[in-house]
Amino acid sequence: MPNDETELLLAFIGEILESDTRYPIENTLLYAEVEPGMVSASVFKDDGTSAVYRWVYSDRLIEALQDLWDAADPEKRWAEMEYVIRNNSFHAHFTFADEIDKDEDEFERRARIVKRYFGDKPIAYPSWPPPSPPCREFEP
Repeated sequence: MPNDETELLLAFIGEILESDTRYPIENTLLYAEVEPGMVSASVFKDDGTSAVYRWVYSDRLIEALQDLWDAADPEKRWAEMEYVIRNNSFHAHFTFADEIDKDEDEFERRARIVKRYFGDKPIAYPSWPPPSPPCREFEP
């Protein structure tokens, strides 16, 4: 799948994730699900004791994920991506629709994937944020 366009988009996604300055970029996980007409992005940061869920308010991130999905060969489009930043570099793992257990709940699958990267650290979900303007990137 890698080509010049996908490599540029993957690097751009890393730049967007780096704009969240409340937590260091190191040990960041972006778990994304994409299908026609839908993009879902979950970002987790390692605070040392837990995997902190970050509210995503980034139109740029959603658009970059959609562009990345659109750039793939239509016959070989991925359904999920795990994008991890560690040791000052990123790694992206793509999962295709036929590799996903349709009986597994999407929230259970996401928790399983978070555990793969953060071990037994609990996931810390913040309280619901107040409504925000669409230009906001990440919670302050």
